[in-house]
Amino acid sequence: MTYMKPHRIKHFFLLALGMAVMLTAHADAQAPPPTLVYGTMCESIDNFHPVDPAVVFSISKGEIICFTTFDPVLEKTNVFHKWYKREQLISRARLTLQPPKWSSFSSMQLRKADKGPWRVEITDTNDNLLQTLRFSISD
Repeated sequence: MTYMKPHRIKHFFLLALGMAVMLTAHADAQAPPPTLVYGTMCESIDNFHPVDPAVVFSISKGEIICFTTFDPVLEKTNVFHKWYKREQLISRARLTLQPPKWSSFSSMQLRKADKGPWRVEITDTNDNLLQTLRFSISD
């Protein structure tokens, strides 16, 4: 039967410990957030393309849409569209993204009381702000 020499046992132990630390760090590492490549407010969507993007929308349209495209998306994750009228949070939409790239949207029905300045904050799962889209609702 052969035995390892004491200095080799020390090296083997240090190597095994280093590998365990690296594997643990890799398992705990999160994929970077998805990259927002395009965001716009629009009147409608046709074949997953925004139609009539603008910053001022007529109340008569009845609906407004926040459209976003992410590339790359490294793993299934969520983003949020947070709709604000002035400084008040009105609605929060959770959107699920899938690899390798993904487009998604949220919408809001318009009422007469919705006239005025708005914004949609697009955030990741850690509430990091990815983009703010500002727009207004008018007559």
